[in-house]
Amino acid sequence: MSESHALKISAVDQLTPNAVALTFEVPQELKDTYSFKAGQYITLKYPLNGKELRRAYSISSAPSSGKLTVGIKKMPGGTFSVFANENLKAGDVLEVMHPEGRFVFEQTSDKKHVAAFAAGSGITPIMSIAETVLESNPKNTFVLVFGNQNPEETMYFKKIQTLKEQYSERFFVQYVYSRAHEEDALFGRIERSTVNFVIKNKFKETPFDAFYLCGPEEMIHAVSDTLKDNGVSPDKIHFELFTSSDEEDELAENLEGKTKVEVTLDDETFSLVMDRKQVVLDAVLDEDIDAPYSCQGGVCSTCIARITEGKAEMAKNQILTDGEVAEGLILTCQAHPLTPTLKVDYDDV
Repeated sequence: MSESHALKISAVDQLTPNAVALTFEVPQELKDTYSFKAGQYITLKYPLNGKELRRAYSISSAPSSGKLTVGIKKMPGGTFSVFANENLKAGDVLEVMHPEGRFVFEQTSDKKHVAAFAAGSGITPIMSIAETVLESNPKNTFVLVFGNQNPEETMYFKKIQTLKEQYSERFFVQYVYSRAHEEDALFGRIERSTVNFVIKNKFKETPFDAFYLCGPEEMIHAVSDTLKDNGVSPDKIHFELFTSSDEEDELAENLEGKTKVEVTLDDETFSLVMDRKQVVLDAVLDEDIDAPYSCQGGVCSTCIARITEGKAEMAKNQILTDGEVAEGLILTCQAHPLTPTLKVDYDDV
């Protein structure tokens, strides 16, 4: 489940003064293993200062390109993002987990009109999705609303301009800058007025089939709520958070007692006893069980498992649908056990 391979970095490209793109060399015998859908991510593992860091980064290259590329923006106070921007170079080797994720564009032969709202590094999966949408059908259109501080900090700016030239009749970009006034760009941040301008004015004649949102939680909620207020069906709205709010785990404060947990992972069964104030993933990792995880903040979907016995409740869930929760799926990084016994299966997802 948490298998990875050592892949060599074949190229490091400077996207902005504070962001790089890493391209990995995938051996021929692993091509199928690292095949991916537009919008998926990979998790990078790297030992730093005696600890194993795991960070999930969306794949920015299109599946058709034959490349495995991720964009990494240097974050203030970030550990791996700073290291990646300042130290990694071509020839270095990282442990790379297999592509995964649900924020994907499924190719079909049907004509599609797609819009995306991205902010900052949220552009990375959108790049893969946009290119795939445009190349998969000559009648497909793609509208990108992209928020940044200024043009200099805009990741993949040159690539976006190239796509605009290549698909001039089908690819449309609306830049939004919070710290720069530029011609043909909106000033400020992506908010309700931005969404209304795009769907009710600039592209009011376009019957969009899908919307892809990627960026900070505040932006995701603002765009999603505005789309719904404009009559867009929730099943047309797909989103992926790059950052999440740091809410207190109020659920943990009200739990007492211990739970006997049985974990199924890679066809093996492990048993442990945990405090209910702790989340399942932390308890599993404390036992040196190599469960899959990445963000540990409920933002990615790497740690999903299925409850086969007992009950657990998630402190936060912004990924799983109500139907999936009803089926017993949980984000183990957010799940607290509620019953004396709990059985979770990482293989049955």
